[in-house]
This record gives sequence, structure tokens and C-alpha cells, in this order.
Amino acid sequence: MLNIALFGPPGAGKGTQSEFLVKKYNLFYISTGDLLRKEMAGRTKLGLEAQSIIAAGGLVSDEIIVQIIENTITDNPGSNGFLFDGFPRTYIQAYILEGLMLKLHTSLNCLISLNVSEEESVRRLLNRGITSGRSDDNEAVIRNRLREYDEKTRPVLQFYRDRGICVDVDGSASVEDVRARITEIIRDELSKSLFNVVLFGYPGSGRGSQGRALAKAYDLEYVATGPMLDQEIKDGTETGRRITALYESGQLVPDEIVVQLIEKKLAASNGVKGFIFKGYPRTLVQSYILDALLKKHGSSISRIIEIEVPTLELIARLDERSKTDRCMPYDSSTAKIVKRLQEHETRTVPVIKKYSQRHEVIRVDGMGTFDEVFGRLSAVIEDGFKSMR
Repeated sequence: MLNIALFGPPGAGKGTQSEFLVKKYNLFYISTGDLLRKEMAGRTKLGLEAQSIIAAGGLVSDEIIVQIIENTITDNPGSNGFLFDGFPRTYIQAYILEGLMLKLHTSLNCLISLNVSEEESVRRLLNRGITSGRSDDNEAVIRNRLREYDEKTRPVLQFYRDRGICVDVDGSASVEDVRARITEIIRDELSKSLFNVVLFGYPGSGRGSQGRALAKAYDLEYVATGPMLDQEIKDGTETGRRITALYESGQLVPDEIVVQLIEKKLAASNGVKGFIFKGYPRTLVQSYILDALLKKHGSSISRIIEIEVPTLELIARLDERSKTDRCMPYDSSTAKIVKRLQEHETRTVPVIKKYSQRHEVIRVDGMGTFDEVFGRLSAVIEDGFKSMR
């Protein structure tokens, strides 16, 4: 997720640059003024409360504003991120936004400050007043607004400079040059982001072979619980013996074992572009665990893919696999195969439904040759990388 705050004095060109950013990066535009007007027009509870305060000549409280922003963020899970225009406006609001971002398991990537001299701002706004006919675009009002902006905003900028995420841009340059500089800043930010894929599909859908091939092709780290658990068995550890007993009875390995192995894998994988998770999460509880693990490492899920294969084809594939050295413990009989497929249906399908409410789950046809399926999956991966640029 890409979250940006765009700052600049009146006349700096925030509106022009905001329009560009929203379209290019599929961001949801958040302006407290616009949100308040929308809430009041919709006569929501918060909107009516804000309207009564404004009608009495008061200022809408931070408590109301942060609730509106939180609702806006949670109501738009399909966005790649959010663009905050002129918020936070005060030092206190900076703390409020940071707390809200933490609550929503995300963070502000950067604050871009468009710097324009007072005289340049005055010149631009006076010219705008000539064409717009706005009565507030006269020099006395303009200079008062600029002083107010400077007094209130300086502490906010320092707040983010102290955190190392405030970037200054020369706003007096041409629109094209400012846009190019902002694009460069965002490209640098996106390069820091990990591209994480969760690969779903019933046993026999080809998740393992496709996941390994995708990881190799796109320089991602392949994270599969199966191989990690198998290594424990191979090493003859106590954990490995517990895993063997669970496999033979057709049960899933408990989270207490899996989580430790995944966290160890994430911590040891330095310098990778991202991860492909195969076989995890398998349960609703595990989905929350994965979200928390990625958050701990400053990341989140980028793409969720489900490989779709008809049930009879799955049974045929697993039966065929049972005759090879790739045989899994649950491949050894038709009864065990069916039990494993049923277990996926009851435990993992709800996870996919849960993710569908917060992310787009991209379904890919798993029928055809390996290369045909790989081509479909690659198109999804490449589209995901493009959205990060």
C-alpha cells in the first residue's frame, strides 16, 4: 500500500499534482474539506454533528475528522493507497494520523512538500483570482493565508523530517518538472516495498511447481510450509516426529510450529524483492497471523491468486502423483485424497472468502500445460509489479 501526504502553501500546485497521483497510482484522494462536505451532504451522524458545530461558528474537532478518515480508508480496501492533501494540518494531527495508520496496519510512506516562495504564491493566486473571480484571492487575504499555513505547517513538516520521510520538492518549477520529481520520489518508495503473493489452490492444482517457477522467474523468495516441515522430518527433530504423526493421521500441523518456521524464513531472507506463500495461510487464524508477520517486517500482501482446477482433475492428478517419488502422505489412498480435499474446502475456502472482502482475489485457470498456466500466472505477477511503479 502506498500512502502519501502532499503539502504546500496555497498556490503551490497541490491540486494539479494530486489529480496526477490519484490516476497514476490508483490512490484514494483524502481532503478533510471534501470529506466533511460529503458527510454533511449525506446527512450522516458525523456529518450532522460537524454541521451543527460549523453552524455555531466552531471548528470541527479532530475526533470527528479522524473518524471520517478512518471510515473512508476502511470503506475503500481496493485502493492501492491514499493521498492526503493538507492533512495532517497540525502537530497533534500528525500524531493522530500516525496512530490511525498503526491501527489500520499500515503507515505513511512519505510526505512530499511543494516549496514555493511567498511572492510566487501571491503571484499565482492573484492570477488565479483574475480568471476564477474568487473574492478571497486578493493580496491581503492571500498573505494572511500564507502566514497561517507557515505557522501551522512548519511543526508538521519537522515531525516527518525527524522520521526521515519528508521530501522537499521545488514547486516553482514547471508542472512537468514537478511531476517528474514526484514520480522519482514515489519510484524510490515503491522500490523499498516487498511484493508478496499468496498462492491458493486445492492440493493437486499445481501451486508448488508454479510457485517455485514464479519465484525463480521474478526473484522472489518461495515460502512453502511443506518443504520446511519436511526438513524437520529429515533432520529427525522432535518437531519432525510430531509432524510425521500428524501427516499419517491426515491432520494439519499446528500454528505454533508453522509460525516459528515462517518467521525464521522471513528474518533470514535479506535483499529479496518479495515472497510467494504456498500452503499458508490455510485457516482464518493463519490469515491473521500472516498479516501480523508481514506487518512486523514492514510489509503486506500485494497479490492473492487462486489456481482453479475441477475436482475430478484434482483427484486424478493426486492419484497419479501417488505413483511417483513426489507422493505426499495424503496421496497414498483415494480416501485420504478425498479427506484432504474436503479439509481444504472447510478450512481454507473461508480464508479466500475473507481475503475477497479486503483484497481482490485473482482466479487463474489451472488447466492446460505447465507453460500455459505459468503464462497466465506471470501476467498477474507482472501486472502487480506495474501497479507498484
